[in-house]
Amino acid sequence: MVSAFTLVTECPVPARTMFAASLDIDLHVESMRDTGETAIDGVRSGSIGLGESVTWRARHFGIWFRMTSQITALDEPRRFVDQQVAGPFRSFVHEHLFEDTADGSRMTDTITLASPVFGILAERLVLVPYLRRLIRQRNATLVQSVH
Repeated sequence: MVSAFTLVTECPVPARTMFAASLDIDLHVESMRDTGETAIDGVRSGSIGLGESVTWRARHFGIWFRMTSQITALDEPRRFVDQQVAGPFRSFVHEHLFEDTADGSRMTDTITLASPVFGILAERLVLVPYLRRLIRQRNATLVQSVH
């Protein structure tokens, strides 16, 4: 079993701008300051591209984790997917969609995950709300950085 959630963020700038900001490692690190998240291997600064990976080190729930994500799909400026290739989840896929709107753009994040240990109940009660909050925080930082 897997859990999934979608988060929609309205942005006051074009989709192309949000697409670029979402691939920026430095902005991601800034947005995750509270978790101490840093890029420790792979692409560690600037923009990440198709087929490239980054290894993150971050503290969640008081425990230090490492997770390596790879950009497995990229259709500029509309869509990209990052997927865990090594780390704490049984599976973790993050699809990013971007579309222009009359007032700027809409960024839609869909995350599909499976916990290696806790099962679907813990995913839905703990992990999904926690990750939803992290993605909301990340997106607020991205919007603020381009506005």
